[in-house]
Amino acid sequence: MPTLDTYRKQAKLLMRWHRDRDYSIGGRVRVLDRFSALTDREILAMKFPLALAQEIVAVEAGHRSWAELKAVAVDAPKTPAASTEPPVFKSVIPILFVRDVTASAAFFRDSLGFVAEFLHGAPPFYGAVSRDGIWIHLRLVYEPYFAAAAAKEGSLILASIEVSNVQGLFEEFKARGVEFAQRLTKQAWGGTDFHVRDPDGNVISFVAFRS
Repeated sequence: MPTLDTYRKQAKLLMRWHRDRDYSIGGRVRVLDRFSALTDREILAMKFPLALAQEIVAVEAGHRSWAELKAVAVDAPKTPAASTEPPVFKSVIPILFVRDVTASAAFFRDSLGFVAEFLHGAPPFYGAVSRDGIWIHLRLVYEPYFAAAAAKEGSLILASIEVSNVQGLFEEFKARGVEFAQRLTKQAWGGTDFHVRDPDGNVISFVAFRS
């Protein structure tokens, strides 16, 4: 269960998004019945105090109020002793900007064989999919900024995933009816790759490097 400190941080993040005029905040505010009819513009124009952000976080967590959430949330764990081991990078997670998190997760699940790990929000404004330990996060935006840039550049890849059998994966996707931005190609730099474009125009490369 998330700690109370985690919920506090979520509330402060909502306030920052509202201050930064992030339109994804609209879906979060509309979880409260009294704001359900407001447009994104109206929500960005209204005052957004900490108490409101906390109420939204509480309702999304399944509680009627922030006070009720505080009564059941666990205390923040004590800070562990600092390790003397040097930090080591463990993984990197690409974040794709999409216009419909639910639809995007369905594309990765049905077309690319990923598993939908979570969808956060009502309606979802953030989510994650994974396959074989590789994760991709999905973030709601109302304009596909990077996808538009990728379309202009033609070869701007927003995520690259190394696979053990790129030929086999290509045939799997082909059987699923996936449309390719680039078919399987042996590159001059030694790798073999193919590209898939998601419904929002984000280009993802699947590649095998020559050993």
